Amino acid sequence: MSVDATDYVEGVDYTQVSGIPESNTPVVREFFSYNCPHCYRQDPLFEETEALLKGKVEFARTPIGAGRTSWILSQEAYYLAEKFKMASQLHGNIFKRIHEKEGAFTRKEQLAEYFVKQGVKREDVDKAMGSADASLAISNYDTQAQLAGIRGVPSLLVNGRYLISSKHRTAEELAELVTYLSELEDKP
Repeated sequence: MSVDATDYVEGVDYTQVSGIPESNTPVVREFFSYNCPHCYRQDPLFEETEALLKGKVEFARTPIGAGRTSWILSQEAYYLAEKFKMASQLHGNIFKRIHEKEGAFTRKEQLAEYFVKQGVKREDVDKAMGSADASLAISNYDTQAQLAGIRGVPSLLVNGRYLISSKHRTAEELAELVTYLSELEDKP
């Protein structure tokens, strides 16, 4: 993908933010919530974009809680999926559970039962949910969103510094913009 710098305009296509330090670059971080209908509808676009950039850009996710109980439980769902190394298989299923089947998680018991149904032992789920690691992960998610200046979801942040402006784009167009922004820091 060859992208000319004149194709993108700061303030129109992206904004530079104080951001978050990323240990690896290039990386695009998706800020999302399983409860957000826009995130649910955009997820296939992000999956397609990720496939187009496989091996060129790392993709990471940060769930947003926004101080809402059901959203915080969704953050915890993401944490548990990562903890039990089930994120790739459960990501789309959690969206479907919320938007097509049972609705948002409203109690910790519902969340625990969901993971038990996925084959995780109940005692392992309970231990993980009550752990300091879970609290730290959720706090870290919130800190990342605050440092990135996230005002809504879904949002994409490239290399911890460039927040992509919300516009309708195809996966190919989004991949080109991500490529441009991921290389921006390397330019003189």
